[in-house]
Amino acid sequence: MLLPYLQVTFVVAGLSVLFGTILGLIIAAMKLGKSKVAQKIANGYITALRCTPSIVLLFLVYYGIPAIVEIFGVSMDTVDKIVFVVITFTLQFGAAMAEVIRSAYESIDHGQFEAAVSVGLSPFQAYRRIIFPQAFVVALPNFGNSFLELIKEGSLAYTIGLIDVMGKASLVIASRINAHALETYIALSIMYWVISIVIEQLFLQLEKLFSKGKQVIKPA
Repeated sequence: MLLPYLQVTFVVAGLSVLFGTILGLIIAAMKLGKSKVAQKIANGYITALRCTPSIVLLFLVYYGIPAIVEIFGVSMDTVDKIVFVVITFTLQFGAAMAEVIRSAYESIDHGQFEAAVSVGLSPFQAYRRIIFPQAFVVALPNFGNSFLELIKEGSLAYTIGLIDVMGKASLVIASRINAHALETYIALSIMYWVISIVIEQLFLQLEKLFSKGKQVIKPA
């Protein structure tokens, strides 16, 4: 009964990761840029989002956006609840990814960029062929951890009425007047465990794959 609703969970997670990564790139670029105003905006955004509990942010988005657009005479009554959930976790994932991208970029020695340019590569080629591949490997474990957190935090979507796997479990329990609630939650836990283990192993394999060829210099 629960398995078919995993599709909703994965759709929310997939869209949130896609848009959140794009947002994270923009915020990281603002933070790494030379503009003091952009840096303050990026730092403020990251701090605010990291200090806001997921469920509070979800309610702010779910009730706040319709209230704002209603001022302009626009009604959002027909908008699917999944839109608000994706917006919420996009904002949250974007803040996390901004820090992941920033730390990964700063971990790469800037001298490599200068060396690449000095041998004839354009700045774009230097970033694409030298900096980004290394930063990607550094960012991959933290990206995987953030993705796992997003999958688990996504279970809060049922609080605004989205019927994902968690929402369906709640409906099943309610329809049975709280009978077999323990068995239902155990089944739900097993599903999340399996998903988490699969994602964790997938990122471990990706990390090994993209780390091939890296030289480890050992002290003599």
